[in-house]
Amino acid sequence: MKRIKNILSIILAPLFFLSCSGDYLEVTPNVYTNPETVYSTTEYARLAVNGLCKLMTTQYLGSQGFNGEGTIKMWYGNYPGNHFYRDLSGWSVIINSEYHEQVSSIYLYYPWHYYYMLIGNANTLLENIDGAEGSQDDRNFIKAQGLTFRAYSYMMLAQLYCYRWVDSNNGATDGLPLRIDTSQGDLELSTLKETYQLIYDDLDEAIRLFSSSSSTRSSFYEPDLNVAYATYARAALNKQDYEKAADCAAKARQGYPLMSVDQYKAGFCEANSEWIWGSVGLSDESLYYYSFAAYIAYNSTASIVRSYPTCMDKQLYDQIPETDIRRDLFLDPQGYPYSLSNGVAGDDLWDLAFELYPDLQSSAFIYAHMQFKMKTVDQPGVADLNHFRSSEMYLIEAEANYFLNQEQAARDLLVELTKNSGRDPDYACNKTGRDLFEEIKKYRSIELWGEGFDWFDYKRWNENIERKTGAEGGSFLASLAVTTTPEEKNRWTWKIPLRETDYNTLID
Repeated sequence: MKRIKNILSIILAPLFFLSCSGDYLEVTPNVYTNPETVYSTTEYARLAVNGLCKLMTTQYLGSQGFNGEGTIKMWYGNYPGNHFYRDLSGWSVIINSEYHEQVSSIYLYYPWHYYYMLIGNANTLLENIDGAEGSQDDRNFIKAQGLTFRAYSYMMLAQLYCYRWVDSNNGATDGLPLRIDTSQGDLELSTLKETYQLIYDDLDEAIRLFSSSSSTRSSFYEPDLNVAYATYARAALNKQDYEKAADCAAKARQGYPLMSVDQYKAGFCEANSEWIWGSVGLSDESLYYYSFAAYIAYNSTASIVRSYPTCMDKQLYDQIPETDIRRDLFLDPQGYPYSLSNGVAGDDLWDLAFELYPDLQSSAFIYAHMQFKMKTVDQPGVADLNHFRSSEMYLIEAEANYFLNQEQAARDLLVELTKNSGRDPDYACNKTGRDLFEEIKKYRSIELWGEGFDWFDYKRWNENIERKTGAEGGSFLASLAVTTTPEEKNRWTWKIPLRETDYNTLID
């Protein structure tokens, strides 16, 4: 595997540098290299793409906790969701989504900072790549990578900072400031429709350029044609553009067969046959205790994992059939006693966990329904990090087909994902109507648990998050066992951060 070189010194991020900006979106690297040098050749430009990929696993804002894409998955997707439990009462403001309207909060600001930094670097690439010395094939491929990065970033921002499409009056509500070049200055908000139009336009052009080029990516951590289709599929599903979502999901998974049962049980820590895009984890380029794996991997030496392992909520776990291998990736209490107030296991269940998973740290605490899906290959948190895999594409395609009234196609996709892959050899599906949609939702929640989708899915589905305590049949602490309706928490929409509105006079 090629190493992601730590070349952030040649990556430029000229984002809105105003003379009075203070600490406003200051993401210029300490060592500045002129873009004419960086993009003088396609060979150098490929290093710039390499650096863009590295930005997805880098720490930001002077905080060891903000670590690129892993933070988005954990703090914005997993923690506030419906099925991801951790005994962290001190994090209730994050887990219960209390910061959506606190415009001065660093938690509200982080995704804005992170994704606009990616956008700024992508814009620098797009403005300079045409002049790079090298083949047209290489220039086309690199430009397509920049467009894919930009589209992916705007898609993620729209999910966080914009209303659901269903609440948008067909896209008439506020979208985002659409920065499509490296010019500085104020910029008003687009509409949500205009935001998605830019995402679509970028991906259409990326697909055209990828398809016209004979160049290839160096490894799974770079965008390519399948990544562009996967981004398109997810964006179209968010926009309720179901024909586009189904079509792009089917294309995205081509060449990425579903992983084997052995691969499924291997810890989700190394890229395999169904990983369409991810970030590489290397022992000598590690974020140590602040990587995604150091927050979740069951065998990590990180104190947060040893003291507060992550668990699947009992309400979801109980829905997994006993014949499904995914059930075995979570600690089944099997009638052993455990605390209903916080999930801590009794002595017998404690012993069972260490018997089943001897690579647990000797000082690890054991909880009912704790996860053994994800592990680390080196301590404290070295592991590859997935962004797209073909399982998600099957589920997108199934959901889109349901809304297109293609119910048999949706059922067939669930069977292919669950039965034919070996995940559950006994699986069958004959559900129709709303029951079929509930089946798709259930298997999406099971299949993608812990990978950062939970909150985003419930926002898109426009459905309540309903958590219950152990005494009520769930897993959550009393302080986290809340019900949140789609109308609450600013419609689950993060407001635009103060660091944007203080300096961008065209946004109120």
